[in-house]
Amino acid sequence: MSIPLVAAPMSGGPTTPQMVIAAARAGGLGTLAAGYKTVGDLEAQIAQVSAEGIAFGVNVFAPNPLPVDRDAYRRYAALIRQRAERFGVELPPEPIEDTDGYDAKIDLLLDDPVPMVSFTFGIPAQDVIARLRHAGSVVAQTVTTGAEAARAQAAGVDVLIGQAPAAGGHSATLSPLAEPARIGIVELVHELRSQTSLPVIVAGGLATADSVADVIRAGATAAAVGTVLLRSDESGASSTYQAALADPARTETVVTHCFSGRPARGLRNGFIDTFDADAPFGYPAIHHLTSPLRKAAAAAGQPELVNLWAGRGYRHATAESTADILRRLAARL
Repeated sequence: MSIPLVAAPMSGGPTTPQMVIAAARAGGLGTLAAGYKTVGDLEAQIAQVSAEGIAFGVNVFAPNPLPVDRDAYRRYAALIRQRAERFGVELPPEPIEDTDGYDAKIDLLLDDPVPMVSFTFGIPAQDVIARLRHAGSVVAQTVTTGAEAARAQAAGVDVLIGQAPAAGGHSATLSPLAEPARIGIVELVHELRSQTSLPVIVAGGLATADSVADVIRAGATAAAVGTVLLRSDESGASSTYQAALADPARTETVVTHCFSGRPARGLRNGFIDTFDADAPFGYPAIHHLTSPLRKAAAAAGQPELVNLWAGRGYRHATAESTADILRRLAARL
């Protein structure tokens, strides 16, 4: 890396192999998102990026399930079914509680090692970390507090990825019922560095050259950015999603669990306003429940029914190349 910037993994489509390659070509590091992909699709994307001869990472959801109450699930499904019927899609009648193919993805990464493997939601078993390191991968763990960082270091990881609460998308907190602690991103850097000896990559609302420079001066090894890349030329975000990010009528982000059953930050919209109070916690069951509706709504250009994940710096997301965005963010370093 010639610039200390990481293109964060954004699951569900926004992060593409082209974005990962572009980040590396700009001097940074790109990270494929394994979340919500089949093992076959992940393998194909790894092969595509590996063929470029660049360093890159793969981010994996570590199992840390939050089982849903079945009665609450059925009540919630009944509430949103009318919206789904508009698009002719069916919702899962019973909760789907899976691990996102975790074991198979770990086997893939052991059989075909990549430069870096990072984890979100949970800390993998120590033997998994040790085997990945033995295969030649640097292992990183996403954390939100100093206490989580200490647990990650004890498990044997090489690098911490500190996520501040301004970040878009799912909170990486190891307690899936808890919203992220209210802490500034520079303060988080200091906390992680004071409680561990590991290098720190930090993320959360970073969308300007000044904000990136602030965290590097505070002691972060690198800054990770995601939301600011959602409108880039290489982004796989839907046109509905990208248009919402640029819509001046959207004026705030909020933390909600109504789309996935786990806290996540996104642009406020009609679905959140209508269903947030009634949505049960439960991941991944609620994610699987709402997924067919969200995909259909995005395809139909209906942003009020889509999870518009975004960090607080979303106003700075621009329609240009990933390389140009990253170089601009590095301008004050």
